[in-house]
Amino acid sequence: MGNEHRLLALLVCLVLGTGLAAAVLGASRAADSRRAAVAGSSVDIRRVPPDPRTPPPAGSGASAGSVRVECGRNEEGHWNEDNLVVSPGLRAGAHHTHAYVGNLSTDAMSTDASLAAAATSCAGGDRSAYYWPVLRRVDRPGGGAHEHTAGNGNTGEILPEASVEVEFRGSPVSKVVPMPRFLRAMTGDAVAYTAGAGADVRARWGCTGFPGRATTDYPRCPAGSLITRTLVFPSCWNGLDTQARDHRSHLLFPSPQGVCPQGTFPVPELRISLSYAVAPGVPVALDSFPEQRHSPRTDHAMFVDVMTDGQMDALVACLNEGRACRT
Repeated sequence: MGNEHRLLALLVCLVLGTGLAAAVLGASRAADSRRAAVAGSSVDIRRVPPDPRTPPPAGSGASAGSVRVECGRNEEGHWNEDNLVVSPGLRAGAHHTHAYVGNLSTDAMSTDASLAAAATSCAGGDRSAYYWPVLRRVDRPGGGAHEHTAGNGNTGEILPEASVEVEFRGSPVSKVVPMPRFLRAMTGDAVAYTAGAGADVRARWGCTGFPGRATTDYPRCPAGSLITRTLVFPSCWNGLDTQARDHRSHLLFPSPQGVCPQGTFPVPELRISLSYAVAPGVPVALDSFPEQRHSPRTDHAMFVDVMTDGQMDALVACLNEGRACRT
């Protein structure tokens, strides 16, 4: 009887030990999986050298003004998994979550007419749509509706933007012409990780307090500094189309000297600058397609111009006259 009890105890210990080992191994593999899920390295911003390049000097015919469009920082919680520019009419076509300012109705089913009639978060009445992928902290589970619906490996608490700056600038070499109403535009490359190319990688990451230092990696910022994302849009329009099949060829980037390619015309240059309060050591990840593994190089943004002709004319006049304006 004693032998039977000892054998039973031994079997129980073996079962418990095997289960415990499997649990530890599973937890270790899960942690490794989470670490491997985010592609690309992070870099201490203090180790990033300042960019030696300087903006081209403004020539005599430049449009040296700037216009800040005050649209808030998505206090309304306008998120969805749509992409009106790239996949109109397709619900959840982005496969990740976008955050918006400006037009409060923007989703996959929006039309020019619905956008023109909608409310906006912009103080001056600009109904344009400005949007980008959300940034998450992956050490916390998300509790909101849009923190679960994206799927495709995009999990974690959505980080609110500490600030959102929407700014238009002119050209260093010439006056700019108005954008056509309902122009669609995009910047960045959402598939840069698998494409292995950098030509369309446009977003630059950084930290407040370190001007001139930018990286395509996730930045590690010291305490008290905010993570920043800066997305600059192309500003040379072909004069014909408000959109293109490839979403790019109707609106191109100027040369580093600010000169537009032949056959295109300079329009206002849009810049979206975002910041986030993230404590040192907190892991973050950009929403992405699953195969892109949250690479920071895949950062991108979209824009649909819904300004009235009067609003666009006033913006262009401010840029061409070299003034600093806010709307």
